[in-house]
Amino acid sequence: MSLSERQAQIAEMVRQQDCIRVEFLARHFNVTAQTIRRDLNLLCERGIARRLHGGVQRMDIPGNVAYAWRQTLNSEAKQTIAEEVARHVPNGVSLAFSIGTTPEIVSKALLKHQFLRIFTNNLNIAMLACVNPTFEVTVAGGRLRNEDRDVMGAGMEALFSAYKVDIGIYGVAGVDEDGTLLDFYEEEVRARQMIRENSRSAFLVLDHTKFGRAAHVRGGKIDEATKIFCDRTPPAAILSMVEQSGAQLIVCKGDMTP
Repeated sequence: MSLSERQAQIAEMVRQQDCIRVEFLARHFNVTAQTIRRDLNLLCERGIARRLHGGVQRMDIPGNVAYAWRQTLNSEAKQTIAEEVARHVPNGVSLAFSIGTTPEIVSKALLKHQFLRIFTNNLNIAMLACVNPTFEVTVAGGRLRNEDRDVMGAGMEALFSAYKVDIGIYGVAGVDEDGTLLDFYEEEVRARQMIRENSRSAFLVLDHTKFGRAAHVRGGKIDEATKIFCDRTPPAAILSMVEQSGAQLIVCKGDMTP
C-alpha cells in the first residue's frame, strides 16, 4: 500500500523529531485524532515507526534507513526523476535494474512502454514490471534479503553477467565530495558495477540528498555513468568533474534549488 501525502509527511516528521504525539499531528493537519491513529498504525505496520502511548517513535536501525522508510523520503523528487528517465527509454529495449527505491519508481514510470525486456535482482521491480503483459521479465535466483527483497551473491552475478543490455539503471546510497559512489554493503557495490559493465548505456538515478551522504563501502565514480539524472544541480566540484567527462547530466525539470 502506498503512503498518502499526509502519511509521507508524518514519516518525515518522525524521522526528524524522533517521537511525535497524536494530538500535535491532529492539530497540524487539521484532522481527527482517529484519522491520525490510522495513519500511525500504517507507518508502524510498514516498519517506519513504533507505537508509544499517545504517539509514535522513530525506529533506529543501524546502517541504511529501512526500505519502507526510504520509499517515503524525497518521493516527489524521485517521481520527477523517474518521469524524465522514462522519456529517455525507447520501446522495445532491454534494461537491467539494480535495487533501490529510485530505480523502483523508475520501473513504475515505464509501465506505459511496450515490449521492454527487464533483468533485475529485485522482486519489487520484477513484480511491478509483470503488470505490463508486453514486458519480458527475468529475475536472479537465490536467497532474498528480506527487507529489500533483492537477491545478492552468485545468483545476482550469474544474471547480470549473462546478458548485455541496452540500458542499465542503478541508484546509489551516497556520493562523496570527490565523486566516489558509496553504499552500505559490498554486494550492493558489486551489483551496481556489474550492471554498468554489462550495459551499453548506464543511467545513474539519484536525488540531491545523496550528495555528501555518508556510507562506508566505495565503488566507482559518478562520471562513469552515461547519463546522470538528478532533481538538482550537484555541488560545484562534482559538477565540474561531470562536465569534464563524457557523462551527460540531466537536471530533471530544471534546477529546483531555492
